[in-house]
Amino acid sequence: MFVCALRGQVDLGSTNNLLKEEKVYLEKAILGRKVGMTQIFDKSGNVVPVTVLNVGPCVVSQIKSRDKDGYDAVQLGFEDIKLKYRRGARSTKFKGKPINITMPLQGHFLKNNVAPKKVLREFRPLDVSKYSVGNIIKADVFSVDERVDVVGTSKGKGYAGVIKRWNCRRLKESHGSGPVVRHAGSNGGCSDPSRVFKGKKLPGHLGSERVTVQNLRVVLVDAESNVMALKGAVPGPIGGIVLVKDSVKA
Repeated sequence: MFVCALRGQVDLGSTNNLLKEEKVYLEKAILGRKVGMTQIFDKSGNVVPVTVLNVGPCVVSQIKSRDKDGYDAVQLGFEDIKLKYRRGARSTKFKGKPINITMPLQGHFLKNNVAPKKVLREFRPLDVSKYSVGNIIKADVFSVDERVDVVGTSKGKGYAGVIKRWNCRRLKESHGSGPVVRHAGSNGGCSDPSRVFKGKKLPGHLGSERVTVQNLRVVLVDAESNVMALKGAVPGPIGGIVLVKDSVKA
């Protein structure tokens, strides 16, 4: 995975997460965006809460091999980039070159004859020979009643205290607590151990981290509209990027 990014537009994810992402080999995966939650009725008339996703079409932008890259993987690209060019450039250095994509990524897409994509993700199938560069993956790669795992970035909550972040208790508010009823309390003794133990639950940044929800059931698949509905909740805000892949527990 290239660590260089499109200026303000591409989302490559963490390289370390990608290298550690799949210890279990997958057969298929697809990228999409979260649309929102709603409810639908099944054949028996029961109400099913679902999350609607706008998935695909994704293009295979690269095939990685163990001999060349050290591991076998398939790289997927999602959403085309509308290239922008500099107007009135005095230097010929910038004429005819897009300004919203880095040159290494330009070469990456040109080499594989693939249109520039905003989002790139990898997954590791058991047999990469089933895929080739330029293949199009649509929503119908998954079927109804199939089990999937969904990976997304949770909503960012900003800087949060220990009550919201770790579900800690408040102090009593009857007498003597003062203005510290929501504080974290003592961090440790002054003489022994004279330090703060690692893992101490303290205030800090909450949310905006990689989250995987496992074993969700596919309720609806519409390949023509690139829509998929999953029973249950999916991490991230509306419009967030999600990766739908085979369930490891199915």
